Amino acid sequence: MQTNFSQEQLAQPHLAEAEKILRRCVHCGLCTAVCSTYVVLGDERDSPRGRIYLIKDMLENDRPASPEVQHHVDRCLSCLSCMTTCPGGVDYMHLVDIARVHIKETGTRPLSERFVRSLLAKVVPYPERFRLALKAAPLGRPFLPLMRRLKLDPLAAMVELAPDKIPGMPRFEGPGVAETEMNRRARVIMLAGCAQQVLRPDINDATIRLLARRGVDVVVANGAGCCGALVHHMGREKDALDQARRNVDAWWKEIKREPVDAIIINASGCGTTVKDYGHMLRNDEAYAEKAQRISDLTKDITEFTIDCDLGPPKRYSSLRVAYHSACSMQHGQGITEEPKELLTKAGYTVVDVPEGHICCGSAGVYNILQSEIATTLRVRKIENIRKSKPDLVATGNIGCITHLAKELDIPIAHTVELMDWAYGGPVPRGLEQLKDFVSDVPQPERFVTDDFLYDTDMGEKAN
Repeated sequence: MQTNFSQEQLAQPHLAEAEKILRRCVHCGLCTAVCSTYVVLGDERDSPRGRIYLIKDMLENDRPASPEVQHHVDRCLSCLSCMTTCPGGVDYMHLVDIARVHIKETGTRPLSERFVRSLLAKVVPYPERFRLALKAAPLGRPFLPLMRRLKLDPLAAMVELAPDKIPGMPRFEGPGVAETEMNRRARVIMLAGCAQQVLRPDINDATIRLLARRGVDVVVANGAGCCGALVHHMGREKDALDQARRNVDAWWKEIKREPVDAIIINASGCGTTVKDYGHMLRNDEAYAEKAQRISDLTKDITEFTIDCDLGPPKRYSSLRVAYHSACSMQHGQGITEEPKELLTKAGYTVVDVPEGHICCGSAGVYNILQSEIATTLRVRKIENIRKSKPDLVATGNIGCITHLAKELDIPIAHTVELMDWAYGGPVPRGLEQLKDFVSDVPQPERFVTDDFLYDTDMGEKAN
């Protein structure tokens, strides 16, 4: 693609980066076939190619974001399916990030929209605030028709997506070190996350138990928090970089204290962002080197455990599992086969979901800000899941779990919860009706079942 940036513009790092990305696009249009919004809307401006033209025009002419550009960029899910399809290697992820920052800094939004976006940024990344918000959400349900009439759809979506019951606190609540009682084979840092530890704390608990059985110490670093993905995708660059720096600081202290083998992420949306810290902080002299080291150490839980010898499962099942590959997993991180391989080794029958490259519509807070499109995509995804005729669904992202569970009549769980169950852990929440289809593997008499984990902060062991 030909560009027309001035030399003065190219002296600005973000525009120089945008120019390099734009020049790689050859207008081939292969991205349109795999773009979730284009598939359901049929508007060229809601395809990656169309958005690239809009972004190019906006940045080249150094003009404030128009309502049209803002509208179509807002509709982008950042599913990144276009990037795994593009033959030219167009870095659409970073281009749309640049556009969102420009829109945030130059565009205008209605008061109601600004309020909702600010509310999300100030609540969701903070577990205590988020928990309180979820507890208060039922109070707003009688007012849902009024919210719709007043065109407060994002606010209505927030209320509708809130679960009826808030789970309890995680058993292993950080910060702290969960030490294995076996011979230690590895030491890892785990991102506890923000929304996940409120919506489904069982995922972190299952991760700790599973790793402990293989001799892995798990550290939840003091001071670490939200990865920054939520605000990053809303163009709030300063907030995103502040959150990234805070995590780099917290994890770097742990690395200096004692080397770690990996930084484990069990929410694929967070994993995509943490793996990008090196790029996000590349222009910050104080953080660039450390951030890149953090990115290099970061692995999804399935990436890490695929190289661990988990041994034979303690339970076998006849359960048929449909694996829903989150966009941030398959497109953002390029992880496609590891989760399915691990589930198969754990004794499950794994099947693919048709149209697996199409997004479910969750995409962080997209299902709040663009609820109509998100609902259309969810219906499409659920129809495809049902075609696989599974007993349950597995996925590696809390956003997908929460979004799909609202309408899905089939149990859904995180991949690591199913692995933990197969290797000796409890029945995952919501799967109690399936426990009769899982049986214990007889163990030889010489086999001794141990409590594998000792949590140094809480002074208790976990089975």
